[in-house]
Amino acid sequence: MPVPRTTPPQSTTADPGQAPAPARTTEAARLDIPALIAELTLEEKTQLLDGSDFWHTQPVARLGIPAIMLSDGPHGLRKQQEGGDHLGLLDSVPATCFPPAAGLASSWDTSLLTRVGEAIGRECRAERVAVVLGPGINMKRSPLCGRNFEYYSEDPALAGALGSAFTHGVQSQGVGVSVKHYAANNQETERMTVSAEVDERTLREIYLPAFETVVKEARPWTVMSSYNKINGTYVAESRALVTGILREEWGFDGLVVSDWGGI
Repeated sequence: MPVPRTTPPQSTTADPGQAPAPARTTEAARLDIPALIAELTLEEKTQLLDGSDFWHTQPVARLGIPAIMLSDGPHGLRKQQEGGDHLGLLDSVPATCFPPAAGLASSWDTSLLTRVGEAIGRECRAERVAVVLGPGINMKRSPLCGRNFEYYSEDPALAGALGSAFTHGVQSQGVGVSVKHYAANNQETERMTVSAEVDERTLREIYLPAFETVVKEARPWTVMSSYNKINGTYVAESRALVTGILREEWGFDGLVVSDWGGI
């Protein structure tokens, strides 16, 4: 389960009359997490790896561990009150609709991305959402990718800088992000089964740097693994990518969550 972290302070100018940002310490932050983990049975630990419904984790009532809610999305909260679906056909609560990442990235303005993240974080808190599923920082390799609108750029340096700024903004409000989609998620054709064939140099110079930047600079609570395979192995099952690079090389100590239905 994601544990609230603090993030470096951001210099922002509050709107007149705006309520101060909520304190970064929460009830979860004051829990004795190691003690709770020690109390969990093997069955309960396994239970935490599954969802109780479309948007919530499994609770462990015996130890007072609640279900936490994750929700789309990086351009504005898409919380569905009842049920859930991939396409957004069911009603969502009213929320601010921000420009998509493709538009925000055209500003080259990290302070703007931080402010957008802060605003989305406040709306998540108001709706009791613990983790917002974004930012999307994959590279725009093909104009045919159906998710290009929610990715920042074809440039890994720009995507990393903007993704870090957004992450700082959201997490300054006591809400986590899920940086996605790790990695090489660049097309829609057979997106849940396709294998991206990428050599080591290309992977390191183009497709991974934005993720490395966000992980090291902004310490996201979660990273979302992509649907696709890389060189024949599903990312969610890749020890090289999830353990070797993400955790051991970059020092990521948060939660890796699969894309919905992706494991």
